[in-house]
Amino acid sequence: MAGGPPTVSETLHAAANTPFSTYELSGTPSLGSDVSPRESKFPSPAGSLPLFSDLDKEAAHRDPKPLDHKIKGRLPTRIVYALMVFAFVALSIILPVYFTVIKPNHDSDRSVSGQNPNNTDSGTHSIPPAGPTEGGDGSTITTDDGSEFIYNNKFGGFWVSDPNNPFNNNAQPNSWTPPLNQTWKWGKDRIKGVNLGGWFVLEPFISPALYQKYPGSTDEWSISTLMAADAQGGGLDQLEEHYKTFITERDFAAIAGAGLNWVRLPIPFWAIEKWDDEPFLEKICWQYVLRALRWARKYGLRVNLDLHTIPGSQNGYNHSGKKGQVNFMNGVMGYANAQRALEYIRVITEFVSQPQWKDVVIIFGIMNEAYYRAIGEASLSSFYLQAHDMMRNITGFGEGNGPFMSIHDGFQGIASWKDFMRGSDRIALDSHPYFAFGGGPATDPIATGLGLEAGGSWPRAACNRWAVGMNASRSSFGVTYAGEFSNGFNDCGLFLNGVGSSVSYGGDCGYWQDASLWNDTVKAGLKQFAMGSMDALGDWFFWTWKIGNSTAGHVESPLWSYSLGLEGGWIPQDPREASGTCAALGIDGQDFDGAFQPWQTGGVGAGAIPAASTSQFPWPPASISGASAPVTQLPSYTPTGTIVSLPPPTLTATSAKTVDVGGGWFNTKDTVLAPTPMAGCKYPDPWNATDVPVPPQCT
Repeated sequence: MAGGPPTVSETLHAAANTPFSTYELSGTPSLGSDVSPRESKFPSPAGSLPLFSDLDKEAAHRDPKPLDHKIKGRLPTRIVYALMVFAFVALSIILPVYFTVIKPNHDSDRSVSGQNPNNTDSGTHSIPPAGPTEGGDGSTITTDDGSEFIYNNKFGGFWVSDPNNPFNNNAQPNSWTPPLNQTWKWGKDRIKGVNLGGWFVLEPFISPALYQKYPGSTDEWSISTLMAADAQGGGLDQLEEHYKTFITERDFAAIAGAGLNWVRLPIPFWAIEKWDDEPFLEKICWQYVLRALRWARKYGLRVNLDLHTIPGSQNGYNHSGKKGQVNFMNGVMGYANAQRALEYIRVITEFVSQPQWKDVVIIFGIMNEAYYRAIGEASLSSFYLQAHDMMRNITGFGEGNGPFMSIHDGFQGIASWKDFMRGSDRIALDSHPYFAFGGGPATDPIATGLGLEAGGSWPRAACNRWAVGMNASRSSFGVTYAGEFSNGFNDCGLFLNGVGSSVSYGGDCGYWQDASLWNDTVKAGLKQFAMGSMDALGDWFFWTWKIGNSTAGHVESPLWSYSLGLEGGWIPQDPREASGTCAALGIDGQDFDGAFQPWQTGGVGAGAIPAASTSQFPWPPASISGASAPVTQLPSYTPTGTIVSLPPPTLTATSAKTVDVGGGWFNTKDTVLAPTPMAGCKYPDPWNATDVPVPPQCT
């Protein structure tokens, strides 16, 4: 309340007119971009405790009249009067504290939307022992291993981790973001997020020391192969150690404390399974993905779960699993690899659509950076349409039924997707606008002063390049966001372009690979560039939250680390500070008015795609690029295999109450078997089949 705490009379009036449900915890179960991605293989293509205890809440719901009658009948009037005075004074002290200190840090809707109360996780990670179950700035957090740290959040956020209700969705990362148990309002609520890149899908520039340990490794395929052959050095167990240590609970707490509200979480398909001859560490990372989702829930962070790797590779980049060829919807094994990809999209959709997870995983990015130029418009559109129909057959149609399906713009620019699948149900468009990979020398100065003079031409360039296009796409396509961007105005960074690759920057990269050399003017320029980018993009995920040290003992790609930028002062401490940057620089971005068409966010008309839009993209398509035969003659898999579903967390009950953790499969009517190789077929190498003959007996 403005002007200080309420008066005694105001407080008593508020108390008299506030229902008990306000206080208690109910237990309801229930941009255009024309630049290439990070690795440039192809040209131009990361409180307080509840007010009442359980006994207090039970008493509060009883009818007070019988008790009042007994007291009045037994005690002298002066005692009753004294008790009334005492109660009046107590309320005048307690309730102002509650309304001015405790309640502002909590949303008025404090209902519990999870369906799995009274359990703790007994797997490789576990919910901390019983203790405080929620807290705000300055509270103490006990981690899985029993260590403690202080939660720093100056933005009104609070965490919730109740061992008696591990699916509690009450947490809120900051005062301007709705808690997980409330609906995200597209167009009104804005994404301010970071990627957790390099955690479950390794990249050389994010974890350089691992790659430096294994000369010759260039991607997860090659480093997994070399690790497996190095039993003395730790073997593939080194990957699990990386999962355990690279990102921890402290990172999730810090992300919320930085004023952010989303994380984009890249995961590999081998979280589900791998096939013979694929060297990846199979299934192990899934238990850590579950831990990540638990931490996101704890701190009120929404998740964009991104399938970052596709069988055969969707783009030929090192972060697709294997650097080299594009074998997804391209080449002799292109259709067969697409069959596998659809199965993994199906498995993930089934898991995240369960009531235990649907309020946490709001977006599912079904394929990261599919390389449009190699795959082709018809094949990619056909695949996306098939994936959309498959997902909605699982989830049902309309808001709240499963996650948004997110597709990448394929480096074609978001304007080219203007009329794609009009009438579809909740498809979001993801763009990765980067300056770093434009191929130019990028020598324009960025250390040009302070304030609006900081950053030279770079902040204006971000505003000019992205603001109008992003807002136009929101009006024409629907939900549009930047799934990746960075402070990389040049391409300096150890292994940024891939191991052994050259850089295009025209200056000294050594300077930009060591942040300890930067002065205040450099930092001010980088910060202004970051804010111009954030303001222009509107809804964004910075790539990435954390970069690991190289063997030199420090981060050698500092332009790409949000956490390091927070610490060093070239990332804003409050992301809201970026709002209005482009206007202050004299650039009109034609701001989006926040109004999406109903069908674009799961309202009226969602799922009613006109037949004219679908008929031109049949599944499977008649032909695919890079193959000399029609799809009907290309190798394919048969739907007779065993379904491999994702397991839910293993929880150990802390009380006698039963718990529904889900079974990993939302729609029990979805019973089609999984694709598997056909007997008698000698399939080509699915990762190396862009120029091989078509084998017989494989269709």
